[in-house]
Amino acid sequence: MGELNKSMGLGTRSQQQASSKARIRTGSLKIQRLRENALAYTFLAPSLILFAVFMFYPMIKSVYLSLHSTDPAGNVAAYVGLDNFTTLFSSGLFLQGIKVTLLFALLTVPVGILLALVLAALTHSKLRGMRIFQFAFSLPMVLSVGSSAVIWKFLFHPTLGMFNYLLSLLHINPVPWLTSPDWALFSVAMMTIWMNLGFNYIILSSGLQGIPDDMYESAKMDGAGPLVTFWRISMPLLSPTIFFVTVVSIIGAFQSFAQINILTKGGPVNSTNVFVYSIYQEAFVNFRFGTGSAQAIVLFAVILLLTMIQFKWVERKVHYQ
Repeated sequence: MGELNKSMGLGTRSQQQASSKARIRTGSLKIQRLRENALAYTFLAPSLILFAVFMFYPMIKSVYLSLHSTDPAGNVAAYVGLDNFTTLFSSGLFLQGIKVTLLFALLTVPVGILLALVLAALTHSKLRGMRIFQFAFSLPMVLSVGSSAVIWKFLFHPTLGMFNYLLSLLHINPVPWLTSPDWALFSVAMMTIWMNLGFNYIILSSGLQGIPDDMYESAKMDGAGPLVTFWRISMPLLSPTIFFVTVVSIIGAFQSFAQINILTKGGPVNSTNVFVYSIYQEAFVNFRFGTGSAQAIVLFAVILLLTMIQFKWVERKVHYQ
């Protein structure tokens, strides 16, 4: 009996030691996790602070102002609920801004992506001198929107501009690029396509370079021509890159402001009064920060809806390797 009790005591003691070791191990793991989380949040703190100051706070402030009326100084005057949104949707200028923005996106996004895709395909070959063309096609990305708009404003000048000078050499009447409602939006779209060409070209060119050369060699051995190879091999493998460029280009088209402010200031006759410029006029020209914030909320909802639609239906046709 004494030996049995002794063995039982030893077993109980060993179990207690094992459980205490397990508790110590669990506690040390928790401390290690807390240290790792603290280290991670320390590295993330600068980004989180910047996001909080420049994104989250303005967004919350916009929602707050959209539910209130404000004085010219931007101070809240009274709570009006959804009256700003009601006034906005019943305004003819709001609907006009939506139409102009959609038309601007249709003019810039497909043409810009297609042009960049063609240039990326033409310069994908490893011939001598292609580096020069690659540098030239990427150059618009270096210039800022303001600098690009000023350059194109001189090109569009009715008497001193290069475009009308070239037309005069062909005995064609000068075109009122920025002063006619029929030409203004088209002119701004031309400038925007050129301005976004550098980014689109670099992204699509990088996507083409990521396709293995073995696939092209196999297609060439099977007798496939350049067009068939590009359509059957390059396009499916490039579809994730094209999808990314499409999403970014649509968002950029709906957020265009600087080139319109410099070239046309929303005119003539509101023909280039896109949604963001309408927000600028409402908030910082007319000093109606409540309705301006309501327009910003609507713009955010429209962009979010379009992005969700693209990820819901368009992404199904994307071919991931």
